Parts: sequence; C-alpha cells; structure tokens
Amino acid sequence: MTIKQLERAGRYDRRMFEIMNQGTARPLYATRGRRRALVAVHATLTAAVLAAEIFCIADDRPWLLLAATVVLVPLWCVAMGGINAATRGLLELRARVLDEWQIAQRQRVLARAHRISVAALLGGVVALLVAGRVRGAAVSLPLLPVAVVTLVTFWLMPAWTACLMVRDEVPDEEEFEAQAA
Repeated sequence: MTIKQLERAGRYDRRMFEIMNQGTARPLYATRGRRRALVAVHATLTAAVLAAEIFCIADDRPWLLLAATVVLVPLWCVAMGGINAATRGLLELRARVLDEWQIAQRQRVLARAHRISVAALLGGVVALLVAGRVRGAAVSLPLLPVAVVTLVTFWLMPAWTACLMVRDEVPDEEEFEAQAA
C-alpha cells in the first residue's frame, strides 16, 4: 500500500492491511511446497466439514454435527488464515488499499479460479452422466448437498488459486547473508 493509499484508507482498511501483512505465519507459506500443502489441507478440511454437515443433517444426528463443527471449523479457520497471509489479503482487502499490480493480480486470480471451477463442475456433471449410463438409470441426487458443494467451491476456489499462484519471496540481504553463513 502506498502512502497516499494509507492516508485515504479508513481505520478498518489499515487494520486489515496490518493483519494481512504481519508475517507471523510466514513459516506456513514460505515455499511453494508449503503453500501447496496449505491449500491441500484447507481443501481437505473443507471437504470434511461439508461431508460432516451433509451426512449428519441427513441422518438427523445434531450431536455429531456439533462435535464435528467444534473440532473441524477452528482448524479450517487457521488454514484459511494461512492462505490469506500467504496472499497478503489479495482477496480480502478492499480494492482501494491495493496497488495497481495487486488489482491486476486479483483479476488474474479470479479469472483462473473461475475457469478451474467451471472445469471441475463440468467434470462432475460428466461423471454423473457416465455413472447414470453405467447403472442404466438416471442418477438422482439430493439437490441441497450438490448446491452446498457448488457454492463452497465457487467461494473458496479464488483463495486456493491465489495461494497457489504466490511466488516465493526474495530473502532480504540480511537473511541471505545469514543463510550463506
């Protein structure tokens, strides 16, 4: 954020910018491999939360749903925080606190995430059609779980894509000298 942007930003925007750029979670996302692992963990936790909610609601087990939520959602939040830290809030910060490069990067991320989401949804539809042909009958699925999974996929794909597109930071001169020693 430039000095002019910082001056124009409100208290909320300045605070969010500070949170997203603290660097305390840097070990989680310092390398490409760690960022990929972070996205994989987050996607797995997302699938686990959705599966728990769908199956517990379908089987009418509210106590199991509560237990799964209490265990999985805090882990999911930590992983989401790591993704937001890795992208420095690219998708969470308002456009007025982003510079031109970040705004362009946000647009690239959103476009790529949209293409990935559409391809994944198309693959799902084709898989359902093939499964229906193999079984000899039309595949009927409850609409609510499909709608929930679709919604969550569209919601989280930009964050996952942004995290995977982040490049490794060049170490500062002091860090470079410390690594060389």
